[in-house]
Amino acid sequence: MFARIRTDIQCILERDPAARTTWEVVTCYPGLHAVWLHRPAHWCWTHGFKWLGRFISHLNRWFTGIEIHPGARIGDRVFFDHAMGTVVGETAEIGDGCTIYQGVTLGGTSLYKGSKRHPTLGKNVVVSAGAKVLGGFEVGDGAKIGSNAVVIKPVPAGATAVGIPARIIPSKDGASADVTEDKSKFSAYGITQDDDPLNQAMRGLIDKTGSQEHQIALLWQAIEKLSCAQKGNCVPADAAREEHFEADKLNQLVGK
Repeated sequence: MFARIRTDIQCILERDPAARTTWEVVTCYPGLHAVWLHRPAHWCWTHGFKWLGRFISHLNRWFTGIEIHPGARIGDRVFFDHAMGTVVGETAEIGDGCTIYQGVTLGGTSLYKGSKRHPTLGKNVVVSAGAKVLGGFEVGDGAKIGSNAVVIKPVPAGATAVGIPARIIPSKDGASADVTEDKSKFSAYGITQDDDPLNQAMRGLIDKTGSQEHQIALLWQAIEKLSCAQKGNCVPADAAREEHFEADKLNQLVGK
């Protein structure tokens, strides 16, 4: 038990640069208190003391601002960072090493009792502030949910989900979505570069259009040289020989 408590504290010290001492984490981090209070609530729920489990959960919500149903399963090294207003449903499962920020909902879309209504998060998943993960599907290991995303379908391991409804960005070369050159590999709030597929598509179209205009200008210049060589005089100036498409400026507008 004490080894698990030390692990709970250490994971916060590793992921939150604002955490300075163990004493500060133990006394001032409601996310840690929420996890500690959930464990006896879950024990009561799974051993037939349903009301007591719900009552402890209710106290947990009152003290921490984090509502975790006593039936939810939470793994080791789970960090609720800030997490005010976070709601975790009855059949939700949170894997080891997950990080969940404020305003997150792990909710259900089914009204049938006894069914798997809430999502299952794999290991080391990051769910950013305000995200809603709704349904009894799986979010794979190492995946990330962007801020305010609304996820209503499974997310593959290592992928990133952004937008409303969420669009899935596959991992690159089979790597986890939060892999960086830094040793820690942890990405606060699930932030990574190039994490919006619409922006990626837009940048691709802009680059393609700029390349095509450049090729057209080169073709006109070649035609002009041929005309000068054959007729001895140059063709009239044509705007198509000059490039006017400002690809760099447009890429800056879409966030490149």
